[in-house]
Amino acid sequence: MKKALFSLLLVFAASALTNSAVAQEVKNGAQIEFQKETHDYGTVKYAGDGTCEFKFTNTGNAPLIISNAKGSCGCTVPDWPRDPVMPGKSAVIKVKYDTKRPGAINKSVTITSNAGNSPTKVIRIKGNVGAKPTSGVPVQTGGPAN
Repeated sequence: MKKALFSLLLVFAASALTNSAVAQEVKNGAQIEFQKETHDYGTVKYAGDGTCEFKFTNTGNAPLIISNAKGSCGCTVPDWPRDPVMPGKSAVIKVKYDTKRPGAINKSVTITSNAGNSPTKVIRIKGNVGAKPTSGVPVQTGGPAN
């Protein structure tokens, strides 16, 4: 009985050490921290500049590798650093929205990385694109005047 109890205690202690090592491992990897997670364009002119940047820092102690960044639709195109971001360094993810679509903007970009604190992170863009301007040329109705 004492041997069984001792064995059980030994298994419990080993399990606790393993869990502690796993928790330590997560803390010691790459970490991603964004300055902002949402960009508000406000009101943008039709066909205006739909580019914004999301600055982030690797606050961990291992290189941060972003393996993918995907917009929620084809009108939202992210550009991310392909090289590892070293510990303590910052970089940006650029997002370009197609502003030839009048109306509300409410899109997201899903980022996949090796960050221990957030391996999948969603950043968002919002705002409004103004109406398509008229050409300014008067529309002629009817035939020529006699």
